[in-house]
Amino acid sequence: MADHTSVTHTNDAFPIGASVTLEQLDQAPHEVHARLRQSEPVSWLPALNGWLVTRRDLALQVMRDANTFTVDDPRFSTAQIVGPSMLSLDGDAHARHRAPFVGPFRPTAVRERFAEPAAAEADDLINTFASDGTAELRRSFAGPLAAAIMARALGIDQNEVDAMLTWYDGIVTAVTEITAGHETPQSGRDAFAQLSERLTAAMDPGDADASLLAAAAAHADLTADQIVSNAGVLLFGGIETTEGMIANALLLLLQNPDTLTDIRSDPTLLDAAIEESLRLEPAAAVVDRYATADAQIAGADIDKGDLVRVSITAANRDPEVFPDPDRFDPDRPRRPRHLAFAQGPHVCVGVHLARLEARTALATLIHRLPNLLLDPQRPSKIEGLVFRKPPTLHAVWETAA
Repeated sequence: MADHTSVTHTNDAFPIGASVTLEQLDQAPHEVHARLRQSEPVSWLPALNGWLVTRRDLALQVMRDANTFTVDDPRFSTAQIVGPSMLSLDGDAHARHRAPFVGPFRPTAVRERFAEPAAAEADDLINTFASDGTAELRRSFAGPLAAAIMARALGIDQNEVDAMLTWYDGIVTAVTEITAGHETPQSGRDAFAQLSERLTAAMDPGDADASLLAAAAAHADLTADQIVSNAGVLLFGGIETTEGMIANALLLLLQNPDTLTDIRSDPTLLDAAIEESLRLEPAAAVVDRYATADAQIAGADIDKGDLVRVSITAANRDPEVFPDPDRFDPDRPRRPRHLAFAQGPHVCVGVHLARLEARTALATLIHRLPNLLLDPQRPSKIEGLVFRKPPTLHAVWETAA
């Protein structure tokens, strides 16, 4: 593994990258991304102990080349908790782990299984706060909706969602600790063990329609443990990034009332607004790869073993692809597309479910709370180093007298 002492890894070679802090990447990344993209599109960041790729064409190059830039590395934090899965494998092993979940996540299958439950869950959640005139919509709406749908997908009863979230929180905390360079906490292992036990019980291959896990068990060339590992990954993506996707889109719509007015008049405009929110503020801000061999990209000499972090956030604001990239513009041309769901072999398997949930969530809110506004007393801001979303999203509306 590289010791990062070569001249290409020095502060002199990448002065902008050397000055970047984790706080900047977390709180206000867009200006520093723009400077990096212009002068150091592949830059060594000591704060990350790795490379950051900020130009869209180079991001695509890295994500599409699994032979040179792999996820299959012992440092991959999620795999240390849940085990090998489609998220942390490449090549034939990746294809084998991913294959059982492709069919159930195709558009038609997603609509048939989840459209009505998502709409009903969104209505039920709004019923709990509609008469209050105010709510924090990330924790009371976006997050619970994403969790309820993932419970349904994995064959977990709705009355077990709180327990599922407790296990999920333990896993997320453990992954965060590993990413920060700390030892794996036992609490994270315990949380995954409890989740694994419950998911194994939901894996009855005799009822392939009961859950995605049952379908995978009936048709997959995977062990029960391998199916559970992939379920853990689906749970993580299905809650964390879908909650962020809904919250980010809602915040951007409320910050752009003219667009919201247009959508109220013509609901078919909602999909374009969601896609633009995904471009402007993708919930999953970065994807990590590890160099399998020495490589050169845009003049940067990458050593075998180096962390190569692709900034989806930066790639989605590349002005060579998206004119006036910092502006929320649902009318911009749809091609080329944003990279919010990644590209290459690891493109998000749950993309159609995420879009269905976001569309359902926003359409239901707009219909049920027609005078919805941001709470001016409690402002919201999107932030996050790896996953970006507003910590809180307070809104107000007028209630019937």
